[in-house]
Amino acid sequence: MATSHLRIAIIGGGLAGATLANALIQIPRLEIQVYEAAPTFSERGAAVALGPNALQSLHEILGNGKDDLMKRAGAVPLNSVRSVIGSGPNTGKIVFESSDPEPGIIVHRASLLSELVGQLPKTVLHANKKLAAINLKSDTAAVEVVFEDGTIAEFDAVIGADGVFGRVRSSVLGGDADRYDASPAGFWDCRTLVPFEKAQTVLGSELFEIDRQYGWAGDGGYILHDVLDNRTTVHCVISAVEASPTRDRKRPLNREILTQTLSKWLEGPIAKGIIELFLEQDDLNGYSQWDHKETPTYVNGAICVIGDAAHATTPWQGSGAAMAFEDAMVLQALLSHAASPKDIKLAFNAFDVLRRPRCQRIIDSSRGTGVILCGRDANAGLDPEKLLEALAPRWDFIEGLDMIAHKEEALRIFAEAKMG
Repeated sequence: MATSHLRIAIIGGGLAGATLANALIQIPRLEIQVYEAAPTFSERGAAVALGPNALQSLHEILGNGKDDLMKRAGAVPLNSVRSVIGSGPNTGKIVFESSDPEPGIIVHRASLLSELVGQLPKTVLHANKKLAAINLKSDTAAVEVVFEDGTIAEFDAVIGADGVFGRVRSSVLGGDADRYDASPAGFWDCRTLVPFEKAQTVLGSELFEIDRQYGWAGDGGYILHDVLDNRTTVHCVISAVEASPTRDRKRPLNREILTQTLSKWLEGPIAKGIIELFLEQDDLNGYSQWDHKETPTYVNGAICVIGDAAHATTPWQGSGAAMAFEDAMVLQALLSHAASPKDIKLAFNAFDVLRRPRCQRIIDSSRGTGVILCGRDANAGLDPEKLLEALAPRWDFIEGLDMIAHKEEALRIFAEAKMG
């Protein structure tokens, strides 16, 4: 029997939650509410690169509105990517360079989130709402959501988009949650935003003649820089192998630590300048990269997790946001066919069957890509030709997936479940 309205709570108002809200609010039968634990809807991190799969997912969700949203967010076309050796005897040699006739884009994370949230009615947005518990009501089959401020609300379903350390995942995995927690992936990184003119002066104007993303692979680390915000800002990243993870993921950085980390890079063209740019930060910290090594399910009845809450990954293949956009696209397709609370559960199960194998493959591939880019692959080392051979095919399965066919597969799984 069809229900007039289905109530869905989205826990988490970052990129995953805001994108999902934009997707589900288009479905007339659904009533959504978005809850964010922080005082404001905000996003940590500097920039996000979006490849073909991410952009196709957003187009499926937003239609022609996707391009306008990206323009308002200050997105810049990723016309060219150049990978270069940053340390050792092959310093300065190009590993590969790509120029795509249909380029991806790079955009400031906070700007993108601001535009996504700005498209939603204020009546569905609730900041400063920290989740305390999720309870299943046996008498009504509703899901009760309890917040730390004492408020309680009931829904037909709850979708957790509350990040790698969010609480909804525990409601999905129950007593096994600790066993499947995220854990250190073996790397840390630090990010900063620098005025365009400053980066040109310190790193060299020749690196900014066109909007190109540079990735420098070297001994024990990796340096990346690219242009943001309509060529007004440069996003810089230092990543490195992590020998001893910190308990809280955060580590203070200074000149001594950065110089030691990049000690075998200092005779090259990039390390000294990058270090100087980072040292201009008032509160300089690095953050351990954590990921999910295994997750047995993304679903428990009428509770589901997406984004980093489901499949936290390292940034080496730039797929964290893209996977969240794919999640939102698939759930939009599935829930547009849900007419009852029972259908929502079937939709969530179909989502799990389709999405979990792909996302885990990306997580594992990304971690392995970090090993290669930090010069720690036993075969490739820092040999440009061997690095190209190792890296070239690693993005094919990520960016080459047809999103329309992916949605259709989700709907096929859902339809078979309804019939059987």
